[in-house]
Amino acid sequence: MSRWLAILPLVALLALGGLFYFYALKRDPQVQPQALVGKTVPDLTLPTLREGKPVAIRALAAEGPMIVNFFASWCAPCEIEHPVLMGLKGRGVRIVGVAYKDAPPNSQAFLTRLGDPFGVALVDRDGRAGVEFGVTGVPETYVVGRDGQVLAKHTGPLTEADAERLAKLAR
Repeated sequence: MSRWLAILPLVALLALGGLFYFYALKRDPQVQPQALVGKTVPDLTLPTLREGKPVAIRALAAEGPMIVNFFASWCAPCEIEHPVLMGLKGRGVRIVGVAYKDAPPNSQAFLTRLGDPFGVALVDRDGRAGVEFGVTGVPETYVVGRDGQVLAKHTGPLTEADAERLAKLAR
């Protein structure tokens, strides 16, 4: 009996190893959750970064298609993708920025230092809007149509190719 008890931890370890092998190693890490795609943008009102004036995201969508980019001053990948966002602004793409879990003075300093690609910059200080959108981490970018429907989602820093694909959807 004591011999079986001695082998039991080894059996448990092998079972866990098998579980990791068959589930984790066979899972595609490029699959991104797209829960909000095809649905209406959340009905949220956030303050603007500069004036603190409340703005409804759905009202912004009614003005025309837009790209919504969640960013933060503390996010290194956000700094990497920033020139791509500036390029989109230069091509006339309408971009709404949402400062995610960031202090407004830090967000403002970030945009002053790197340039402001956003037509409207909003503040999501507590991360509630990020939860409503399904943000898994910053940067994260959404394309929202004039009807308020989320057309696409991109997780991670945008490349030029990603930006071109999203810009076509935002026209």
